[in-house]
Amino acid sequence: MGIDATFGQIVLLWIGRTAFLAFVAALLGWLGICALDALTPRIHERQRVGQDPVAVGLFVGGFMIMIGLVIHGVVTGPVLVGAGLVQSIVDPVRLSLIAISFAVSLLVGVALLYILDRLTPNIPFSSVEESPIAVGLYVFGYLIFFGLILNAALKTPL
Repeated sequence: MGIDATFGQIVLLWIGRTAFLAFVAALLGWLGICALDALTPRIHERQRVGQDPVAVGLFVGGFMIMIGLVIHGVVTGPVLVGAGLVQSIVDPVRLSLIAISFAVSLLVGVALLYILDRLTPNIPFSSVEESPIAVGLYVFGYLIFFGLILNAALKTPL
């Protein structure tokens, strides 16, 4: 009733799947920051973060938390049992869910940010641009938000 694989093969499959999805998440995180630059033209994320070491530290910390959430999602999420090696690592249905989650979370996140900005006129969101540390904290929050979205997409049973 079980799969015919050695413990070593299972460990290699797990490592391959984890590494592949961590690289996919890193690429999507970078694309998300590029998209934030385009969708929030008053805040120049990539430019401002590099202007202060604290902002860089916040960015790196947020990135590490995002990757940690992705690894947690990979390890605790469902795996295709009995499928071929490539399909177990590169599950097209799971990758589609990740892509959809990326697009929806980015659009919903930016839309909610705009709505919240309009509902709270006494809190000028664009003032974040004035400080590289504030921009670093903003990007830190986005990376954690995105990591949680990816974690859910990886753990969702299909």
